Amino acid sequence: MWKGAIGFGLVSVPVRLYAATQEHGVRLHQVHDKDGGRIHLKRVCDVCGEQIDYEHIAKGFEDDEGHTAVVTQDELAGLPLPSKKLIDVLAFVDSDRIDPLQLASSYYLAPESAAANKPYVLLRETLKQTDRVAVTKIALRTRESLALLRVHGDLLTLHTMYWPDEVRDSGDLAPPASVTVRPQELKMATSLMDTLSEDFDLAEQEDEYEVALRELIDAHLSDRPVPRKETAPAPDNVIDLMAALQASIDSAGKKPSEPAAGRKAPAAKAARGTGKKTAAPKKSAAARKTSSSSSTAKNSSSTAKKTTARSTTAKSTKKTAAKKTGRRAS
Repeated sequence: MWKGAIGFGLVSVPVRLYAATQEHGVRLHQVHDKDGGRIHLKRVCDVCGEQIDYEHIAKGFEDDEGHTAVVTQDELAGLPLPSKKLIDVLAFVDSDRIDPLQLASSYYLAPESAAANKPYVLLRETLKQTDRVAVTKIALRTRESLALLRVHGDLLTLHTMYWPDEVRDSGDLAPPASVTVRPQELKMATSLMDTLSEDFDLAEQEDEYEVALRELIDAHLSDRPVPRKETAPAPDNVIDLMAALQASIDSAGKKPSEPAAGRKAPAAKAARGTGKKTAAPKKSAAARKTSSSSSTAKNSSSTAKKTTARSTTAKSTKKTAAKKTGRRAS
C-alpha cells in the first residue's frame, strides 16, 4: 500500500508497507424497513440544489465568522510533504518510553529488493540487541503522522501514532489516593488472576456478537425463527470484596493457594504444608466409653462365635468317630 525508504543518517533502506491487521465483521447496508430497498446517499449542494459528481468536490474550511476557504485537490497535492516517500527516523529510544495510548494502526515493513536485505537486517538486529525502537515520521494518504518502528519476529513493523497533543489528559478520573487495599485482598486477587489465566489461548477467542449476528441473518434468509440470546446484566455493586473474590475463585474451580490473613488453615492442610503428620484429635470421655463398650461387645460376640465353632467341630468329630467304630464292629 506504500513504497518508500527508511532513512536514518546516511543509511537508506528501501521498503514496502503492508497492512498488518484487518477488521472482520458483517457488512450491513441501509435499507427501507418496509420493502428492503437500498438507501442511497446523494451529494447535493445546499446552494444550487444540484447533485455533485465526486470530481467537482473540493475541501473547505469555515471560520467562526462563516467565511469558507475552498481548497482544491490539486492545491492539496502541491503542498510540501517531506515524509511522503520517506520513513524519517527522528530518534532511537527505549521501548518503555512509548505510551501505548499513542499507538494506532499497525503495518509490516518488507525489503523492497534483494539489495535492501543487508541494511534491513542491520537495522533489525541493532534494534533487537539494544532493545530500542525508532520514532519516525511518515505520510499516509496525504496525512503526516508520527510512527513507531520496532522489531516483530524477523520483520520490522510500523505503528502510526497520535501526536502528543492528541492524547487527552486523564484529569481526575483515577480513584483518590486515600483508597487502599489490604495484603490479603491482593493475595486473593492474585489467586483469581492465576486461576483465570490457566490454559488460556488467545487464538481461540472469537467475536460472539458477530457469531450471533450471522445466526440472525441466516434465520432471516431461511425463514427460520429468530434466535433469542440473553445478555447477562453487569454487576452494579460489590458489597463484600473478599467474599466476591472468594466466590470468583470457587466458580473458576480452584481454591486460593494461600488462606486469607486472619483465617487459620485447617490442621490437615497445615500438616501437609510442613510435611509432618497430624495426630488424630482426642475423643471425649463419653465417646471413649461408648467406643470401649462397643469394642467389648464386639470381643464378646467374637469369643462366643469362636466357642460355638469349637463346640460344633467337637460334635462333628465325635459323630465321625462313632460311625467309624460302628463300621469296624460290623
